[in-house]
Amino acid sequence: MSLHPAPVGEIPPETMRIARAAFPSGTVATRLRDKFSALYGDEDFRRLYPSRGQPGLAPWRLALVTVFQFLEHLSDRQAADAVRARIDWKYALGLELTDPGFHFSVLTEFRARLIAGGAEHLLLDRMLDHFKAHGLVKARGQQRTDSTHVLAAVHDLHLLELVAETLRATLDDLAAVVPDWLRKTAQPAWFERYARRIEDYRLPKSQEKREALALEIGADGFFLLDALDGAGTPSAAREIPMVQTLRDVWRIHYARDNGRPRWRSGKELPPVGERLQSPYDPEMHYSTKRQMEWSGYKVHVTETCDADAAHLITHVKTCPAMQPDMASTAEIHERLAAKGLLPAEHFVDSAYVDAALLVGSQRDHGVSLEGPVRGMARRRTQAEQAYEQRHFTIDWEHEQVTCPQGKASVTWRAGLDEVGAPRIQAVFSRTDCGACTARTLCTPAKAARRSVYFHPRPEYEALNAARARMHDPAWQQRYHIRAGIEGTLSQGVRALGMRRSRYIGLAKTGLQEACTGAAMNALRAAQWLAGVPRSSTRTTRFAALAA
Repeated sequence: MSLHPAPVGEIPPETMRIARAAFPSGTVATRLRDKFSALYGDEDFRRLYPSRGQPGLAPWRLALVTVFQFLEHLSDRQAADAVRARIDWKYALGLELTDPGFHFSVLTEFRARLIAGGAEHLLLDRMLDHFKAHGLVKARGQQRTDSTHVLAAVHDLHLLELVAETLRATLDDLAAVVPDWLRKTAQPAWFERYARRIEDYRLPKSQEKREALALEIGADGFFLLDALDGAGTPSAAREIPMVQTLRDVWRIHYARDNGRPRWRSGKELPPVGERLQSPYDPEMHYSTKRQMEWSGYKVHVTETCDADAAHLITHVKTCPAMQPDMASTAEIHERLAAKGLLPAEHFVDSAYVDAALLVGSQRDHGVSLEGPVRGMARRRTQAEQAYEQRHFTIDWEHEQVTCPQGKASVTWRAGLDEVGAPRIQAVFSRTDCGACTARTLCTPAKAARRSVYFHPRPEYEALNAARARMHDPAWQQRYHIRAGIEGTLSQGVRALGMRRSRYIGLAKTGLQEACTGAAMNALRAAQWLAGVPRSSTRTTRFAALAA
């Protein structure tokens, strides 16, 4: 399909007349069309289409249909039916009432084109450009961010299911590509063992039989991998993606001892968050957060939260489930800077904050990262009054640290900690520490002298300032604004299906979450322009009695 850009036309008169008669107060779709006559344009998608070939459907219409689809949590087939049947959708799309619409598979092709072009955030970003031009969203205000888990579209498998189903899926794909080669290679027992989908209720119940089956499956997998590496194997067989998945699963879960397969023990396995959970979605991972366990992904949602403006989502980021929140903070700021929507204050929880981020956010982007920081670990002694880092005085100019007893350090070393972050180590004299009367409050008995580790000066001062403000009642009152992001996540989860992926893979799931963010913005902008007040926190009838 090629693209020949054309301007967004006028709404057909008959469609306009019927829509306004049917919806005198308007709907989200009609309000968006009235306020933003060209929320998307064909030019926005030019780089995703070739210049030659059969002309395709107008991409601006497909983009708008995609936003409405996610807004109402519709399938592709339901969205295509809505284009044919819904008067307000025809109004927004500028279609005649008699327009037959299109086949639902067109929406799948449109999403695939967005992913192939690396344009997963295009619908959200173009919408924000129009909102910014109309003053609905602005830079250097207040924004807040939080994350929630996203369940993968496929369920995770326990270990025996995983290895068996991976081998069965590999054989299935090979049968479609190189059937003659596989017919000669496959062992007779394989046609019985891997003919059907592997499910737990079909597997042996006793532990001994399950362990024996695991070794049989391991031997079968190694036999197939050796055959694939043989000289006469067609190259097309090695290029099948599931073959690489089989190699990864066998590398993690099996070892070879004298040519015989061995099931790897728990100590030999990588952390569970880094293993494959299903051969059908290698990018999904297992993770935990407090009491929550899930296999899938994680999505970070950032929105404006100024009291006198609409609360609109400015960025959505989908990442692997096991990735810590603070690994996304800097990237969120970079993406907001590229959109021209950096906040002056960014409210987050403690998972998004560390010393380097406090300094880097202010230095690189002029953003004040507002969030609590984790307290320092305390060493318990018999008196339970051990000296902490805050009891030591640091002289940055002379590179010296003074302990609570008035003794000065003798060594100052700059280095890196176990994760590669810069740290400074100050070491005290053995003579001073050995004769000190407060030794039990400062140094463990096995240590000859005290060493103090701390951040470089900018990070150290930013971290201590953040710890101090946590106890300021005025800051605590301001920080209450962060709690509003929980309502946004709740809206996305309950109304738009944000917590369950429709698709397989990180890229497709990321596109889904970005489209969900655009759909929420469409709803919020339409309500703000219509003067609908924001909902307040719900209060139960019993709690209301206290008022």
